[in-house]
Formats: sequence, structure tokens, C-alpha cells
Amino acid sequence: MKKLQKQRRANLWLLVAAAAILIFAVLVSMVIQKVLKPEPEHDVSMWLTTPDPANRLTEQAPIHWKNDNSKESIEKAAISDTLTVEVKPDIRYQKMEGFGAAVSGSSAYLMNHGMSANQRDQLLNDLFTASGIQLSYIRHTIGASDYSVDEQGQPASYTYDDVATGKDYELNHFSIAKDRDVIDVLKQIMRRNQDLQIMGTPWTAPPWMKYGEQIYNGWYLDYTDPRVYSAYADYFVRYIQAYANEGVPIQAISIQNEPEFTTSKYPSMSMGAAEQAKFIKQYLGPALSRNHLPTQIIAFDHNWDIGGDYAKTVLGDEQARSYTHGTAFHCYKGEPTAMTDVHHAFPDKPVYMTECSGGAWSPGFGDDLSWDMSKLIIGAPRNWSQNVLFWNIALDPSGGPTNGGCTNCRGVVTIDPLSGAVTKNVEYYALGHASKFVRPGAVRIDSTHYSGSIETVAYRNPDGTLVLIAANTGASEKTFKVRQGSKVFTSTLPSKSAATFQWNSVAS
Repeated sequence: MKKLQKQRRANLWLLVAAAAILIFAVLVSMVIQKVLKPEPEHDVSMWLTTPDPANRLTEQAPIHWKNDNSKESIEKAAISDTLTVEVKPDIRYQKMEGFGAAVSGSSAYLMNHGMSANQRDQLLNDLFTASGIQLSYIRHTIGASDYSVDEQGQPASYTYDDVATGKDYELNHFSIAKDRDVIDVLKQIMRRNQDLQIMGTPWTAPPWMKYGEQIYNGWYLDYTDPRVYSAYADYFVRYIQAYANEGVPIQAISIQNEPEFTTSKYPSMSMGAAEQAKFIKQYLGPALSRNHLPTQIIAFDHNWDIGGDYAKTVLGDEQARSYTHGTAFHCYKGEPTAMTDVHHAFPDKPVYMTECSGGAWSPGFGDDLSWDMSKLIIGAPRNWSQNVLFWNIALDPSGGPTNGGCTNCRGVVTIDPLSGAVTKNVEYYALGHASKFVRPGAVRIDSTHYSGSIETVAYRNPDGTLVLIAANTGASEKTFKVRQGSKVFTSTLPSKSAATFQWNSVAS
């Protein structure tokens, strides 16, 4: 028996020794591999879009960092013809909330009635999940807009409280039933992206609240009847509550779409800056507060060129400012620097880029891409915007269905209602260069910017990864270096092209 026990102990020691040798060999192998092959997380991933169809947000071969920390190399870089983009993660600016577009009534109708269930699932996955471009911010219209339809897909104008005659101060006729397609699509999106934020914007108040009592003519709220202002504040409250009851939370509202533009072609309404400030401070702000609604109030929501004076008037009113979260801008006139002007005047109030549309008036992919990158994807955040939104997320091949508005606008994607086929437009790729990589909560960081050449914007994501978006808006190919601390890499961009670079932060 003792002899058998000794043999077992000897065998056990042999097994222990063999295991130790095996572990040692594995460790040695790992060390050798680490020495011979750098950690892959230090590589830079790159995605490219070019004017020709060869690259459409196409992943490229990884780029490797190089050490470049000597005084001599830095001095040479300063006098070199090669542009150097320096990324400085320690210099931080605004926090980003997301990128996206508007689910208008027309867009929702096309998705629900112009596609099969499988086609719709594929499109929504492509737009809102990590396998696609991960859009995370949606705007929708409170009632009808110039892109609204009825159940048969025909142009339709409506609000949530339309009455044939008289006034409905108690909102007894209030209903969001005509938004059924929009609500359904928003629910489908929310199941795919839990980071989604939703903003609502009215094109008009109910006609009975307006001077002249018409939906189209752009008349302002009837200031001769004080009960109208209270009813309109309650209208916003009822809308937010009704959507919440549908399982669709509304994070923000703007007071009026394009308040300085009215038309007889589709729902619109005028609202001056002083009137908007009065409505916010005396009616809407207190109404949201009384009902314990955290929905943010966004002022203005119109073009860059007139935004400064309007926004400053609203925010310059102390009481209105206390209820107003920030201001929103559109791209159709002016320059994005208008947002910086407002930011400098009121640095504690966020600015937002909430609408811009491409269209048949500019059919060149490369020129469109460069404009979108320069003014919106890069230009808006560099001017303090905390989001970037395009107009219709989807339209049909004729730019519709419309409700009296633009006849040659383009959606982020085009849906053929006869086949359900989807065409991804230049706006899709421009958005994707940001939305796929810059997550909600990312912070814009400092990066060198060469206007008219290599234009850039950079971010640090919540997980620590860094993102650099670059566009060559010039007329010729450009080679440039990217530097973070003592590490550099080199890249070349064709004219009118865009790239996104992503990497884990490297030691300086």
C-alpha cells in the first residue's frame, strides 16, 4: 500500500511539473508575439467615401502609428508642405447628443406602406443599429407639415385639435390619431436604438387659435384672445402626454418651425421673437412645470442668417431664458458661425442643427458630400451644435409625397413605393461618417482645421475611443499627417471625399 501511495505522489508531481512547463511556454510565446507584433488596438481604423462609387463609407486597411517625438522631426513637420492635423483630447468642448433626420408623415407612410416587412426591417436596422449607421436623434412634426399625408397617402393638413366651428379652449377634440404611421415607425426605431432622442416641432397651431383661423396663411396666434395662449401651452402638454402614453417619450420641443417664414402652400405660422419669449415665460414654461414634464424647450428653429438676433431676444429675456434649454438652427441661409455667435452670448445654452435638405438642384455627389461635411457634419459641431439633423429621412423617387412644399427635395434615402427598393443618398453617407462612430455623450475635442482643404472635427467617445472626421473640400488630392502627442500617421484623401478615423487613445 505504501509503495502505491509513493507512486501516485510521484505521478502527481510529474503532472504539476508538466503543467508548469506548458504555462511557461505559453507565456514566453505571448511575450515574443507582443514584441514582434504591436498591440492591434493601437492601429487606426479608417472608413472612406469618395465621389466615385468605389468607396461608400468603405472600411480601409488599418493604419499604423509611428513614433515622432524628436525635436528635429517636429521642427521639420512645421516647415513641411504636408498638412498636420493635431488631435488634442485634453482640450474639450461640447457634449454631443446625436445625429439623425426627421421622420415626417411622408417618410413614415413610405416605410409602412411602400415596403414589405422584411424590407422595412432591413432599412431600419441599417439606419438605427450598430450594423448600419446608428442614427440616434429624430425630429418629427407636431401635426402636419409640408410632408404629411392621409391614410391613402394623399396630401393632408391637420393639427391635433381641429374643429369645424368655434373655439375649443378645453381641447375636447384633441387627438394624435392621424400620427399613427409616425408613432408606429418611432416605436420600431426605439426597439432598435435605446439611445434615441426625439424632438417635436409644430408647423402651425390649430386654426381656431390663429388670427384669421386658417391653417395655411401663416397668421400668428390670436393675441386679442388671451385664452388662446393658455390653450396652446396646454396643447403642447397634451401632445407630450399622449406620445408618452404611446410609449414614445419626447425629449425636446421647439415652439415653431421657421417662425419668420409663412406660406399659403402648406401649414405655417408666424411668431416673432418677443412673442415667443412671452409665450415661453408666461405660458409654456409654467405649463410644463405644473405637469412635471422634463421635456426641453428649444427656441427659434430657423435659418442661420436671422438666428442671432432672434435667439438673443428670447434668451435675453431672463424669465424666458430660465425655461428655455437652447436654440435651434436650419441651414438654408447664412453660415454655421451664427451658432458660435449665440453660444458666446449665452454659453450655458446649447445650440442645435435641426434641419437641412439636399435636393435635385445639386446632383453632384462629390460637391454635395463636401458641402454636407463642411457646413453640417464638421461645420455645425465646430460651431457648438450638439446634434446634426437632416430633413426627411425618406422620400420617394419624385421627392414626395409632398403636401405643398418643396418639389425637388431629397431624403436621406429614397424608397421606391412600387418595389420597396432603397437608394442610399449622399446624405446617408455624410451622416454615417459621424453617426456610426460618434456616440451620444461623446465630447468634441480639439483638432487642427484647414478651411477649404482638410477640414476636421474630433471626438472622445464615452468608452474612451477617439474619432477624427476629415473631409478634403479642395480641388486636388491631399496628403496629411495626424498627430496625437508623439504618435503620427499619414493619410491621403482624394478631392471631394471624406474619411472617419477611429482609434484607442495612444500615450503621448
